[in-house]
Amino acid sequence: MKTAALTALLAASLAEGHYIFSQLIVNGKAVGQDYTYIRKNSNTYMPSFPNEVIDSPDLRCNKGAKPGSTQTYDVNAGDKIGFKLAYNEFIEHPGPGFVYMSRAPDGTGVAAYDGSGDWFKAYEIGLCNPGSPGNDGSWCSWQKDRIEFTIPNEIPAGEYLVRVEHIGLHEAFKDRAQFYMECAQLRVASQGTGTPTPLVKIPGVYKADDPGIKFDKWNNPKANSYVMPGPAVWKP
Repeated sequence: MKTAALTALLAASLAEGHYIFSQLIVNGKAVGQDYTYIRKNSNTYMPSFPNEVIDSPDLRCNKGAKPGSTQTYDVNAGDKIGFKLAYNEFIEHPGPGFVYMSRAPDGTGVAAYDGSGDWFKAYEIGLCNPGSPGNDGSWCSWQKDRIEFTIPNEIPAGEYLVRVEHIGLHEAFKDRAQFYMECAQLRVASQGTGTPTPLVKIPGVYKADDPGIKFDKWNNPKANSYVMPGPAVWKP
């Protein structure tokens, strides 16, 4: 009986730690409803694991999140964009967060774009206390209800898939890092003439054995030992 109760309690605690970025925030205000401007996935708030998505197109915007009925929101370079979690949840797993962007090809609106082109990293959030990477509270996103970034002023105008991602590392030592990612559709007005770099493909941006994905937080990791996965952030 005690074992069954403990299993149920563990399952409940893990479920509470799962999340999905469903609400678009622009300059501090919610726009639309859940999934109005963010592609809806098919696995709700459940995570995806490396053996499922590292080499799959599902890594772009999550399982089942395809071009279709999602609306596109008009923003400006310099706007602050946020991705808020559904169900009034908070990020309750240690790990980094990222925002990637991919411009839809000329002649193809972002609503029909599958994300097979080039991506660049526009933002990352990692450790606020890199000296203690095994401590959950050392991660800057810990207990936050959203990931936010500012669209670079130098970005060229266009329609973009904007991909938010959080990688939960509590099971990473078992090859089970938890991937949570969604894509918003934004039309960016800008006078920028910058050239985002470095460019990557998704999938292809990560490997399952990358140190930042297979990180063991439980084995007393050394200070400053965590290495961010993926490319460097574009620095215009």
